[in-house]
Amino acid sequence: MTDNANRRSKNITQGVARAPNRSMYYAMGYEAGDFLKPMIGVANGHSTITPCNSGLQKLADAAVDAIKAAGANPQIFGTPTISDGMAMGTEGMKYSLVSREVIADCVETCVGGQWMDGVLVIGGCDKNMPGGMMGMLRANVPAIYVYGGTILPGRYKGQDLNIVSVFEAVGQFSAGKMSEEDFCEIEKRAIPGSGSCGGMYTANTMSSAFEALGMSLPFASTMANVEEPIVEHTRQAARVLVEAVKRDLKPRDIVTKQAIENAVAVIMATGGSTNAVLHFLAIAHAAEVEWTIDDFERMRKKIPVLCDLKPSGRYLAVDLHKAGGIPAVMKELLGAGLLHGDCMTITGKTVAENLADVPPLRADQDVIRPIAQPIYAEGHLAILRGNLAPEGCVAKITGLKNPVITGPARVFDDEQSALAAIMANQIKAGDVMVLRYLGPKGGPGMPEMLAPTGALIGQGLGESVGLITDGRFSGGTWGMVVGHVAPEAYAGGVIALVHEGDAITIDAHRLLLSLNVGDDELARRRADWQAPQPRYTRGVLAKFAFNAASASKGAVLDGFDPRSP
Repeated sequence: MTDNANRRSKNITQGVARAPNRSMYYAMGYEAGDFLKPMIGVANGHSTITPCNSGLQKLADAAVDAIKAAGANPQIFGTPTISDGMAMGTEGMKYSLVSREVIADCVETCVGGQWMDGVLVIGGCDKNMPGGMMGMLRANVPAIYVYGGTILPGRYKGQDLNIVSVFEAVGQFSAGKMSEEDFCEIEKRAIPGSGSCGGMYTANTMSSAFEALGMSLPFASTMANVEEPIVEHTRQAARVLVEAVKRDLKPRDIVTKQAIENAVAVIMATGGSTNAVLHFLAIAHAAEVEWTIDDFERMRKKIPVLCDLKPSGRYLAVDLHKAGGIPAVMKELLGAGLLHGDCMTITGKTVAENLADVPPLRADQDVIRPIAQPIYAEGHLAILRGNLAPEGCVAKITGLKNPVITGPARVFDDEQSALAAIMANQIKAGDVMVLRYLGPKGGPGMPEMLAPTGALIGQGLGESVGLITDGRFSGGTWGMVVGHVAPEAYAGGVIALVHEGDAITIDAHRLLLSLNVGDDELARRRADWQAPQPRYTRGVLAKFAFNAASASKGAVLDGFDPRSP
């Protein structure tokens, strides 16, 4: 029994003063013997807001049943979600990153306030993942993450579809390259049921990373939500968590610097989302592990891309699962000495022990490449620097014929005007679009720019137009794009000083993002620059804007020094 359970047992069974507390439990059907059992939270992200979360209730029900059968008491509470796919391109997208913090606060608050002995977090959409993990690490009671599962592909005219198909279809239709009938059919068919977006986008990237981190069960991260095995998997996760409570195996025993290196290795090997950089900076902060934006570049240089997955590749997460899943990827990395096999996992076994019985790569699949025949010899998420981003920025550099461009700046202070310019065919090959005042403070909430990038790709400009932003990109984005530019425009970063027509260089070979304007001219522009007024002065967006750290620090809200006045 854990220290919490021992304390609860003593206080509830022996302390007369605890009688009101016991009464509250009796009202929920508890019996005297229940007070000697572990109290296990089930953080349920189910909602009908989004298909990513609409299939989670069956998993929460399975977890509750398994926790009871294992001799513990389940305590269910809810966490919210914001659908990135539905909010994309609207004012609602500003709430997406905010929801990461709200979810983390929900988990920490309920676990701490109800003095739970352990917690099982169930989530689906993008911010459910890092938010849940951050809350687990803050609470630091035994915990496990259960991913709600990926979506199956839609189909039209013999082609697999996913959410990014729709955004790219917008660009194709506006450029006259697609009929209205095809556009409408793609819109209807792209999302066939429940589950998270199907490529190696943000949700599947984070679920894969959590499996490598040791906080989810093997094979957990690539199951489909609508298929039956995920329900039994959830029951097994609940049983494993109850055992972890008995052993008092806590998240911070598992999430070490070496474990984060394992997670980032899998992110690189699978071609994962740029958002993983932002989120793992925040996760490391919650775990109190030293980790900086430069650690991603250190890992990129030694980890090859092994998986041929969308958005820049051919396959979806369900195909990765059939090919052997994340354990098959990890087995390749471990065999090459690119994983820490001695890291502990929630199963009570080390990474190496979990992978011991995983078979070699199958010859009848080409989703996962052997380590000796990678798709790319180095990882795809590069950290660029230069006078435009002295704190760094993030570029996805694989899948491009030539990740170098110098061109005239086309400057936009919001996403909507940038998208309107693309749709009106005002952006030409060789241009470098600058989308600013979209960072953690400026957005606020650092919205994703999938609508503009999807439209560029749909118009055939994905490799010939550069786009830089202090906002974020969807995990479904690819192309000549650079995000998380820091410092952001709202904080007076150099991106705020760019003028229409200035020459900008994006050079992934040299890891460079440069505004080709002299220092004297930049100093003159800075003297004339004034910070804009806050876009929100009350409520959750105002609180986020006031407290958010730089993107280079994970945009966390508790990055301040509490000892400072």
